[in-house]
Amino acid sequence: MPLKSLIYLDLSLKESARDLAERLALNCVDGSSASASPKVQQAFIRELCMSEEDTFVLVLSEDGLALHAINLQGNNLSIRADFYGATTTYRRKQGGGKSQMIARAVGIKNGVSLNVLDATAGLGKDAFVLASLGCHVTLLEREPIIHVLLEDAIKRAEQFAAHEDPTLRDILNRMDLIRADALGYMCEHLARERPDVIYLDPMFPPRTKSARVKKEMQVFHCLLGTDETADELLETALQFARYRVVVKRPRLAPTLSDHAPSHTLEGKRNRYDVYTLRKLIRQW
Repeated sequence: MPLKSLIYLDLSLKESARDLAERLALNCVDGSSASASPKVQQAFIRELCMSEEDTFVLVLSEDGLALHAINLQGNNLSIRADFYGATTTYRRKQGGGKSQMIARAVGIKNGVSLNVLDATAGLGKDAFVLASLGCHVTLLEREPIIHVLLEDAIKRAEQFAAHEDPTLRDILNRMDLIRADALGYMCEHLARERPDVIYLDPMFPPRTKSARVKKEMQVFHCLLGTDETADELLETALQFARYRVVVKRPRLAPTLSDHAPSHTLEGKRNRYDVYTLRKLIRQW
């Protein structure tokens, strides 16, 4: 994997950085001398990642943990998971509530409290939306780098919520993050306690057109590749979900496993293939 180092940009973060670097088997690099400005930081990171192998680096700052990609498709990109920033907060408060396409796909209704397994959590954006709409969501993420980004985002959001936003704290309490391979987890755990809904968002196939994918997808494709188990994920999810399985796909992509959904909700770029297993029952 083209990731060898973790940089900390403040001396107060040294111990936390060392612990995290040890967990991930990465070099821990003191970047506190480069904290003067974003330009200085970028120059420091580029200098550290001179070889082609060193495409990625984790950076820990007072703003949290971020994954930096150096010279990826000609760009220097930075991604992080976020559950309380301006964009996330705006969607939570102004994003359409239960009328959102994802909410309709999952089957969120008044009088129904759903337990959702997000088997491919990624940066947790969809899981957060579902939790904000009242679902109890278990997030599975198998890749250690993405898992620690999620872990850090939840920690920072909890700190913010404790002082600024009690409503956010309630949402975070409905999110449980687990590092696990989805196939193994479903086979091992779900026979005993089946979720109401299993949500799948496997890695989108690379686009053939010239338009660039979003920066997260550029990073994920380069760092993780595509998801070769997507068809098997669907077949396994159909065995263990109580009410339905929802698969998020590019709008024009084929269905997983050539399995026709019960119905589909389609947007401009993406669609949701819904596999209904039985009707939801209101829990008054």
